[in-house]
Amino acid sequence: MIKIRESGAIPAILYGHGEDNVCLTVSLDTVNKLIKHGTKLVNLRGDITDTALLRAVQWSSMGDYIIHVDFARVSQTETVVVTVPVHLHGEAPGAMSAAGQLRFVSHELSIRCPAVKIPEFITCDISHLQIGQAVHVNELKLPEGVTPVTPGSIVVAQVIAAAGADVEATAPTAAEPELIRKEKATEAGA
Repeated sequence: MIKIRESGAIPAILYGHGEDNVCLTVSLDTVNKLIKHGTKLVNLRGDITDTALLRAVQWSSMGDYIIHVDFARVSQTETVVVTVPVHLHGEAPGAMSAAGQLRFVSHELSIRCPAVKIPEFITCDISHLQIGQAVHVNELKLPEGVTPVTPGSIVVAQVIAAAGADVEATAPTAAEPELIRKEKATEAGA
């Protein structure tokens, strides 16, 4: 295994669909590109030609290099369950003052979709969030054919009151403006 890594490759395994497991070696550069771009579905070429999902990446105990990669065979028409990252979009108005803080709670979601329609990420629009409001999984706009596996009640992002902040004092009020006008001078003796 050490010689494989020294040659710039990573040991891997391909399994699933009731077929025999196959030990592979994959270029380190290829694996790094897959991880960097969040690619899930790959077309294996070489001694093995197959479509697979990148299921697991095993890192060293210090997390500085990859030890092993797992691929699961998958048909392009098959429905799969995968985990994808969540990207926040916009700026939350409630977090624009010192009174509010944006909390990004769920950085990734489990979803079910056809293998060929796995999104790179899910977008969460936070441009409407005020203090005390949240976006839940069931409120996300998911691409066509994608359904959440993560429960709908899970909070993705929320704006909370900052510690020690007086939310009442910073909240806009619906007071009427004061009318200021010049008093007419009254005539003497009238």
